[in-house]
Amino acid sequence: MKIALMNEFSQAPKNTIILEQLKDVVEPMGHTVYNTAMAKPLLDKDVPEAYTEENPRLTYLHLGIQACLLLNSGAVDFVVTGCGTGQGALMSLNAYPGVVCGYCIEPSDAYLFLQINNGNALSIPYAKGFGWGGELNIHTIFEKAFGSPKGMGYPNEPGRKESQNRNAALLNEVKAAVGKPVLEGLKALDQNMVKEALTQRFQDCFFAGCQNAELEAYVREVLGK
Repeated sequence: MKIALMNEFSQAPKNTIILEQLKDVVEPMGHTVYNTAMAKPLLDKDVPEAYTEENPRLTYLHLGIQACLLLNSGAVDFVVTGCGTGQGALMSLNAYPGVVCGYCIEPSDAYLFLQINNGNALSIPYAKGFGWGGELNIHTIFEKAFGSPKGMGYPNEPGRKESQNRNAALLNEVKAAVGKPVLEGLKALDQNMVKEALTQRFQDCFFAGCQNAELEAYVREVLGK
């Protein structure tokens, strides 16, 4: 499995901690982690010069664009994201077709979401409640998220698993029916905002694994490549 880790500007100082815990859990399982996040601490949030091409100011709006492109192109199989509360990233990711993101505060949230809803992204609060033992909590979250196959159902009783899997699949169909197709939706956005999301780290991940020629052509067009 290919996993992308992403977080926005306010949680950039925690990126190293989160990445370390994620890799510690999933790399022994044979998974690959791409860090497309904003990783450097801000120099001064009130000084525009603090944001450079190497240190862009990514908000949770940019995270939704990244997740949409990475998941729908097949460049990654799963996204781990978050922001201060986790709510902004959650809403941003779930605005896009092909992205099913769950809210995860503690380990049982990760396990139950992936067993019942069979999603492909988790949003975690990296400021709210992240005190002593914060790194232990996310370590255990990752263990529960990736330690067993998804979509097995819970509770594992006759008829329950099938019903849960059916509803999870139907939710994807509903989302596709009421929303715009991926490319149409992306092209309807402010293209400057889209381009801002296409950081070098994102590009390294996207172009390494993209399996969708239309999405690749779109990204290259936005980048002017």
